[in-house]
Amino acid sequence: MTLKPSALYAPVLAVAALLSLVGTAVRVPDTWTLAGMAVLLPLLALVARWSPVRSGSLAGAVGVAAVALWPVPLVWATGSWLDIGGAAAFWLLPALAAVGAGGYLRRQAARMRRAVRDARRDQQLELARDLHDFVAHDVSAIVVQAQAARFVAAQDPGQAVRALERIETAGLSALESMDRTVHALQEAAGGPTAPVPGLAQLPELVERFEGGSLDADPAAVRELSREADTTAYRVAVEALTNVRRHAPGAAVVRVAMRRAGAAIELSVTNSAAARGAGGLLPRIRRSGTGLAGLRGRVEAAGGTLRAGADADGGWRVCAVFPARERPLG
Repeated sequence: MTLKPSALYAPVLAVAALLSLVGTAVRVPDTWTLAGMAVLLPLLALVARWSPVRSGSLAGAVGVAAVALWPVPLVWATGSWLDIGGAAAFWLLPALAAVGAGGYLRRQAARMRRAVRDARRDQQLELARDLHDFVAHDVSAIVVQAQAARFVAAQDPGQAVRALERIETAGLSALESMDRTVHALQEAAGGPTAPVPGLAQLPELVERFEGGSLDADPAAVRELSREADTTAYRVAVEALTNVRRHAPGAAVVRVAMRRAGAAIELSVTNSAAARGAGGLLPRIRRSGTGLAGLRGRVEAAGGTLRAGADADGGWRVCAVFPARERPLG
């Protein structure tokens, strides 16, 4: 077991302070006592910065007393009580200053540790949201296709084979999402980074969603900031995942990305669930933060998020983001 040097500061200060008090009592030469002060003051700062509170407080009290009392014998014989108190108070100031300096550095270090801990917690929450936003989408697709294949395997083996192909595609996509999460962890440790998916992957996302259609304006997509771009993609992923969960067999699923006045609007609209389709999904349960968690992301990117039922019984999710300012000229 390795002994840290900081563990010795409090015992060394206590011994040095006791020796100084003894020297003051027996009237050792003043030069020796001043040399002792040059040792005690840095020790006080080190103890206030590094030592445990209990042992540091005891050693610090003895050290402060040794620094404040050393001039008392010099004025004891010729000075009044006021002179004695003034001399002790004068030397008390550098002792308290040393303790204050060490205490300030200790507090700053504690703040830094808290900031690092909070940053790590935020990063863990970010990774958890990433897993929900991306992996849950592909896993829900796997569950839907597996259940569909089980129902049609006997009547139409060809449909079952196509469902298995879609399961394979969704599984590979889920593995890619897991790889991105691992790369994010490596980035936090100083390793190589991986790009965060954005609207460039939106056509592929909609293509994997059976029955989905995409209407995207490329010019509108280019006017989004990087943060808004990745957030819009997350909204699309979550909205399509919810369609699988709550509106299986919906005849219409439209994803649109277009300019809306001075803003850019992403919308995901689906018709009502097909009758009898709900029985195919008895095992899918809600998990993660869903759209409620994405609302904070959208607002952080400067946008707004709305979700609600349509007049035809379907559902619509709409995220509106500010467009980037175009350069003049």
